[in-house]
Amino acid sequence: MSSNRKIIHVDMDAFYASVEQLDNPDLRGKPIAVGGSEKRGVVSAASYEARVFGVRSAMSGVLAKKLCPDLIFAKTRFDRYKEISARIRSIFFEYTDLVEPLSLDEAYLDVTENKKGNPSASLIAQEIRQRIYDEVGLTASAGISINKFVAKVASDYNKPNGQKTVNPEKVIEFLENLDVKKFYGVGKVTKAKMYGLGIYTGKDLKTKSEDYLIQHFGKSGGYYYNIVRGIHNSPVKPNRVRKSLAAERTFSENIASEIYMLERLESIAEELQKRLKKSKAAGKTITLKIKYSDFSVQTRSKTLPYYVHDASILLETAKELLYQEKMKNSVRLLGISLSNLNTGTKKEKEVIEIIQLRFDF
Repeated sequence: MSSNRKIIHVDMDAFYASVEQLDNPDLRGKPIAVGGSEKRGVVSAASYEARVFGVRSAMSGVLAKKLCPDLIFAKTRFDRYKEISARIRSIFFEYTDLVEPLSLDEAYLDVTENKKGNPSASLIAQEIRQRIYDEVGLTASAGISINKFVAKVASDYNKPNGQKTVNPEKVIEFLENLDVKKFYGVGKVTKAKMYGLGIYTGKDLKTKSEDYLIQHFGKSGGYYYNIVRGIHNSPVKPNRVRKSLAAERTFSENIASEIYMLERLESIAEELQKRLKKSKAAGKTITLKIKYSDFSVQTRSKTLPYYVHDASILLETAKELLYQEKMKNSVRLLGISLSNLNTGTKKEKEVIEIIQLRFDF
């Protein structure tokens, strides 16, 4: 077990909702949901005041309003969230260059050796959280430990506006006493399966052999075997490689006509093209996402022999995937994603330039 690294996981508290409350004082102390609406859409984030009523991200706006009649819906403003996120990251970089963003609202920092020469990762985390509050006006929580896994689990321990340090000699004890549902990477399905096998805590998980876990959980079994023993050697990667880019739309009314779906897919493909160009990325695997009116989700994919980022090809492929099989219901959401992205090597860049030049003409 590696114990010589000092890793901090910083997680902003209800980030999108907190930004809305920061910009609009009238919303402070009130239950708000970002995204969605009383009639349609899905909640992107909920304030802590709304979470008390059971409102959560990825929940339909209709259900959220039912749970919390006084819920206030706020429009999603990604440009503003990105702006705030950039200010927060600039604070991180004053302490270390080893910063790995996971999303706009969370990141790993390796402060084993840091720019402040501070040997205490706990004090660094405390200072960073205080600066975020003083300079940005938002609260953050943090987890501090010997690796990314334990730090991420710990950051959720004293939320909101708190932090937890798991010292090297306490890691095993901490993991053994943890409910497996708290383990990062264990979702609802895996939790239910583990409970069914009599695995409720880290201690229970530790009694199972690696072969047993692989037999029941596939490749993830090896991951579970290691993490419960404090083994997670993944380094903090400053330049995380983006694995996919996507654009999707939730409709104000369910759509049953394929003609209307094609119209929506055209605008989605154009939006995805903008995001790809901004990220200077291209990819080979195009995936069509369909969410039906009963909230079931279906994906259909096709891998091309070359890298693309052109809207016309994204649309044509999505169209092909749409007609691949008959729709089983009316549709509430459509999305297009591009994965198997180029990693930025010279050879791949040449391929993209050649392909795009051909499309332009």
